[in-house]
Amino acid sequence: MTLTPTPSQTVGPYLHLGLTDTRSIPCLAAKGVNGDRMLLLIRVLDGDGVPVPDAMIELWQADCEGNYPRTDQPASAAADAAFRGFGRMPTGEDGSCAFETIKPGLVPGPGDTLQAPHINVSILGRGLLKRLSTRVYFASEPANLSDRILALVPENRRNTLLARPDPARAGGWIFEIRLSGEGETVFFDV
Repeated sequence: MTLTPTPSQTVGPYLHLGLTDTRSIPCLAAKGVNGDRMLLLIRVLDGDGVPVPDAMIELWQADCEGNYPRTDQPASAAADAAFRGFGRMPTGEDGSCAFETIKPGLVPGPGDTLQAPHINVSILGRGLLKRLSTRVYFASEPANLSDRILALVPENRRNTLLARPDPARAGGWIFEIRLSGEGETVFFDV
């Protein structure tokens, strides 16, 4: 007997309908938002290192002061109403997408500690029945050394969570997500 997945068992081509075709959000921080502006290029690769052209990436981050936008208050009460803090983009044929944002600040962590600047990432796509969750930390960030969440990751795997400066673009960062295989990105069970 052969079993064939039905639409309720796989994300399939249904993922993008209504989510990225007209509802992509490439800009998390409008012009004029406080903070160091950056372009974050995210590239998704499968276990063979082949680009994944039909994944969907969602980002959630704090502003430069370490505050997340709150949905329980009116936009006029937000510290910076032009800071969205959320983005969503599909990957293109080369497996990548780019977000315009700012570098986040330190955010509260467990036990009255501060977490290093990071961006929360969700990956959705074909073959993934549940979203994958990871974080983007920034290479050479001094606060990485004292981040208690990053410290939970084995030292030899932490580099899979680091964005690196883009040599081709001032203010650009590149973050590569490997879904499986050698150099697989660390994913969090949330």
